Amino acid sequence: MATHAVRSRNARERRRIRLDDHLPVDHRLNRVYRAGAGLIGAFLVAFGILGLLDQIGFFNTGGNQAAGLNTNGALSVLSICIGVLLLVGAAVGGNFASTLNMVLGVLFLLNGFLFLGLLDTPNNFLAFKIQNVYFSFVVGLLLMTFGMYGRVGHALPHDNPYWRARHPDPSPHEEGGRRQGPRPGPDQVR
Repeated sequence: MATHAVRSRNARERRRIRLDDHLPVDHRLNRVYRAGAGLIGAFLVAFGILGLLDQIGFFNTGGNQAAGLNTNGALSVLSICIGVLLLVGAAVGGNFASTLNMVLGVLFLLNGFLFLGLLDTPNNFLAFKIQNVYFSFVVGLLLMTFGMYGRVGHALPHDNPYWRARHPDPSPHEEGGRRQGPRPGPDQVR
C-alpha cells in the first residue's frame, strides 16, 4: 500500500505541467509569441509617445486624444512602460514571451472591466472613455491568444510539447509501431 502511494505521487509529479519548461527555445511557435508581443508593444510605445508630445497634465481627465484613444500623462507613461515590457518579451522570445503575453492579456482584460466601472466618475484617473475600454478588451484578448497559441486546445498535434506533457504515455500512433508479436485475429477478440 505504501508503494502504491509513492508510485502515484511520482506519476503526478511527472505529469505536472510547468508552463515555462516545455517548449524548446527554437520551437516554431516562438515566432507567434514574439510577433504578438512586438506588434502590440510597438503600438503601445507609439501611443504613449504621441500622448506625451501633447504635453497634457499627468492626471488630466480632459478630452485629449492620441491615435483615436483618450489619454493623459499617466496613461501615456504606463503605455510606454508596458509597451517596452512587451518589446523586451519579443526580444527574449520563447516561453518568456508566451507567459508574458498571457499575464498581460489577463491584466488588460481586468483593466478594461475596472475602467468600465469607473467611466464618468471622479476616480477615472487614467481618463478612460469607452473606446479605451474596447481597446483594452481587444488587446487583452489578442495578447492572451498570442500567449496561449500552441499551448492549449483540444486538437494539439501529438508532437506538441504541451500535448506530451499532458499525455506522458505514447500516443496511439506511436504505440502502434512499438507493438511486437502477432495481433489477435477477429475470432479471438471479444
